[in-house]
Amino acid sequence: MKNLKNGLNWFKDEILNMYSSKSSFFSKKRVESGVAFLIGQWGMVFFLLEKHSSMTTSDLAIWAGIEFAVSGYMLNKIQKEKKSAEAPSEDIISEN
Repeated sequence: MKNLKNGLNWFKDEILNMYSSKSSFFSKKRVESGVAFLIGQWGMVFFLLEKHSSMTTSDLAIWAGIEFAVSGYMLNKIQKEKKSAEAPSEDIISEN
């Protein structure tokens, strides 16, 4: 129980640090895009559960296409961020 309490306190402190000028374990941009993605996914799944009985095959194909497009966009965005973080900056190259 004590570990859980310590973990929750750490998590709360890191979230507060993320929205302050202090450094945080979490990336504000990643957390916000992840939350937006989860909200969008919840909406899409809710729509599917409510409308599955009246959906045609083409409706289902469009729904699946949108799901794949959103997932692909998020993966592409994450990969671009990783590549730009790994690449040396132009300032360092020009100094040498």
